[in-house]
Amino acid sequence: MTRRELDAAGITDPGLRSAYGRCRQLNARHGRTYFLATRLLPLERRSAVHALYGFARWADDIVDDLDRRLTPDERDLLLKRLEGDLAHGLRNGGGSEPVVRAVADTADRYGIEAALFSDFLASMRADLTVTDYPTYADLRAYMHGSAAVIGLQMLPVLGTVVPREEAAPHAAALGMAFQLTNFLRDVGEDLDRGRVYLPADLLAAHGVDRPLLEWSRRSGRCDPRVRAALVAAEALTRDVYRTAEPGIAMLDPRVRPCIRTAFTLYGGILDAIARHDYTVLHRRAVVSRRRRAATAAAGVWKLARARWHAGPVAQHAALQRKGPGRD
Repeated sequence: MTRRELDAAGITDPGLRSAYGRCRQLNARHGRTYFLATRLLPLERRSAVHALYGFARWADDIVDDLDRRLTPDERDLLLKRLEGDLAHGLRNGGGSEPVVRAVADTADRYGIEAALFSDFLASMRADLTVTDYPTYADLRAYMHGSAAVIGLQMLPVLGTVVPREEAAPHAAALGMAFQLTNFLRDVGEDLDRGRVYLPADLLAAHGVDRPLLEWSRRSGRCDPRVRAALVAAEALTRDVYRTAEPGIAMLDPRVRPCIRTAFTLYGGILDAIARHDYTVLHRRAVVSRRRRAATAAAGVWKLARARWHAGPVAQHAALQRKGPGRD
């Protein structure tokens, strides 16, 4: 499938094909939900999406360093090297890292603004020193770089049926909705890394602070105050999904099944959290394989319908271009 995607995208250079393949591997290994949805995209656009998400995952892995082998200073140095490599790649093409070569090529092909990558790396660097967010406004400022810009990077690749600036706020909101979902799902794992992404003002409104979260994580016991705060966090996240949803209809009809599938699957994580009674400090909520398959199948059906409807339109447009009496 990788070869077909690269051929469809017109990516012929062997080194560049290998770089895109590396990004696809990263996306497949780390982003099961979104990788599944990406399979519904037109072939020629999948490689670009893999490049964007592969680069994001590469930077995120530097920051998280799950094996804890690197100090914050060492991770900061790696991020600076990545930033310099990317800046060179965006200006001149290429890059020492495969993910940089692929994402720089994607940015050039689709005219993606360099500032979006700078904002992303700024938020990644914040993760090296910032361990909590006093207010939701503070968290939103962080998520602009860590999540909203991903939606904005995607827009030129996906294509829109309205002016791009009209769809942009919804695309940014969708990126943030996905990340807020991850924050809620991973609150226990993030706590183990020393981070609390749920805003302190939201937690405090329900009598929750970091020590209480740590106690619940450590003891395996639930507390009604923690549950109430997590319910509030879920409600906040669903509000962001509602802001994002109108943007799906603004996209190219051929990509809507992909984004709708991702929208549904990520929303399903919230459903799983609620179904498990908000015990995210003690277990990771996941969408079942059966539900992922059913949602993907529904996306395939919608994709087939979109292509079927697009066929007569394309044929009519071709006839109009030919004009009468020409063959």
